[in-house]
This record gives sequence, structure tokens and C-alpha cells, in this order.
Amino acid sequence: MIKTLEWTEQGVRFIDQTKLPTEEVYLLCKTHQEVADAIRNMVVRGAPAIGVAAAMGIALGARNSKSKELSDFRKEFDVFCETQRVTRPTAVNLFWAIQRMREKFESLTHLPVQQIRDGLVKEAQTMYLEDIAANQAMGKNGAVLMPPSGGVLTHCNAGALATAGYGTALGVIRAAVEAGKKISVYADETRPFLQGSRLTAWELAKDNIPVTVITDNMAGHVMKERKVDCVVVGADRIAANGDTANKIGTYMVAVLAKQHKIPFYVAAPISTIDLSLSSGEQIPIEERDAREVTHVRDQQLAPDGVAVHNFAFDVTPNELIAAIITDRGVARSPYKESLKSFVTGASASASQ
Repeated sequence: MIKTLEWTEQGVRFIDQTKLPTEEVYLLCKTHQEVADAIRNMVVRGAPAIGVAAAMGIALGARNSKSKELSDFRKEFDVFCETQRVTRPTAVNLFWAIQRMREKFESLTHLPVQQIRDGLVKEAQTMYLEDIAANQAMGKNGAVLMPPSGGVLTHCNAGALATAGYGTALGVIRAAVEAGKKISVYADETRPFLQGSRLTAWELAKDNIPVTVITDNMAGHVMKERKVDCVVVGADRIAANGDTANKIGTYMVAVLAKQHKIPFYVAAPISTIDLSLSSGEQIPIEERDAREVTHVRDQQLAPDGVAVHNFAFDVTPNELIAAIITDRGVARSPYKESLKSFVTGASASASQ
């Protein structure tokens, strides 16, 4: 299994996703600030992975703290949380993870400070293991929706690299292949950061799952040519009504899938569902550095001084989504009811 991130005695170890696929380099972050920088600079990316990384960053800050009094430690802990919070705005898993670490802190305040530190480290490690288990459950739930054979298109990278391990959308594909289905994958390159061509193709090749990289503007053509039987993507935030924020270009793929009568599926853990937002219109959309568009690494592609939009995400309306695959089951429209039932732990009847 690809080690996207892991807790070590020396610090939090990440595979540096900015170097893939040509270099497999690992980065060791020894402070909470270094973890935050890794999130901000896309060394680690993908909503579930960002959440686990933030929890580990907070735990690392706690472990490194020299405070002996609870009042002093609490002030430091607030800084650790805030440092992670301001890294990236769209993926709700980040804020979910920070809140969970805050709740754990409060539950331990009756204990000596050293035991609070130990408890926070254990909580981050638990979240890591829970994410892998959730992805595996999601894969099993979604595998039944995949065709017995044929092509599956995915956009961006929602694999092991975007999670603690196994993956969301790619986890569904992996589980389908493990169940004996003969699937080949079309991976959109996913401009401007090229997560599809750099990361998804790298992961699938390592797993010997057939993969073909296509340019983003080729998706409609391969659908028209009947090379794609379904689409499965990940998510960074899902509103209560099922509107889904994912990597920029996902909305375009969903519209094309609808036009060609191809089912469009979203795969995401419960932690990605944000019931506090009634619709996708309320999801904050990150805009990143223009240089990601005007350059590929050090190679300039656009004229100096040209205006650039670099929205990192877009929102796919719920009516374009055939189903949302979660670790607790498969949610279908009306999503306000089915998603709420999964998040609140109600009956899994929504998956029927």
C-alpha cells in the first residue's frame, strides 16, 4: 500500500506529491508549522489526507510542547489548530479533523498535561486507521456499481495519495478489480496541477490496473465514442443537498456524462459531508497562484502579465450525480434525506 503519510517518532512523513511521478521522494515534517506548509504547498493533497495530516500536525505540536501547566498548553494548542486551519479553505475534512482534535483535548483536560499530549497523538493515529478502514468500506459499497467490464473515467486523484490509504474513487475501482471486474480507467490529466496524469496514472500503473491518460478536453469525445461506461470521482466537500465540490473540471465532466447518459458517481467518506451548508453555493472555492496555470514547473506557457483565473475547485449540482458512495452506504436522491441518515447514523435504508 502506498504510504501517503505516516506518524513516526521523528515526525510526520509524507510522500512529496509535487515530485511525482518522476521522483519518489519523502519529506519528514518535524513541527506543526512544517505540516501546515506541506498541506498549503500540495506536498500532501486530497480532502481525507489533508484532514489526517492536520490532525497529525496538531498532535506533533502537542508532542513538541514544553508546557507544564494546562493554561499554557491550551494557548499553544489553539495556535497548533489555527496554523492548520488557515492552510486551505475548501476541503471540509480539514475543519472536521481540527474540531475532532479540539473535542479530544477538552475530554482530556482533567488529566496531567503529558497524558493530554499522549491522548492527542493517539487520536491522530486512530483517525489515520479509521480513514483507511472507511476507504475500504467505501470501495466495497461502490464496487457493485462498477460495470463487469469496460471503461471508467475519473478526474483528478482520489486514490491512496489523496487519503491515508486505498482511496475513495480509486478505492472503488480497486475494490471492483479485486472482485474480478475487468475495468480499464481513463484518467483526465486535470490541469493545471496534473493530478490525473501525474498521480492517478502513477498509482494505477503500480497496481497493474489498465489506465489511459487523456487531456481534459478529450473527455466528451471518449464518452461519445462509447469508451466510458461510468464516471467516479472524489469530493472535497458535499453540501446537505448533495451538491459536491471537487477539483476544477469535475462539473464539466458531470455535464458531459449527463449528455451521454453515463452514470456519474461521487465517492467520499462521511467526514466530507457538510450538513451545515444547505447547498453548494455556500462552499468556499479556493483560488491558487496564477503561476500554476502559466507555468509547468519552470516552463512558461503563457505570456507575461496575462490575466489568469486559477480556481482549484468547482461545484457539481446534485441533479447530475447518480449516487454518492460513502463508507456507510450508497446515498441516492433525495440527498437531503439520504446523506443526513448516514451522517447521523440512522438506518442504512437510504442505500437501497
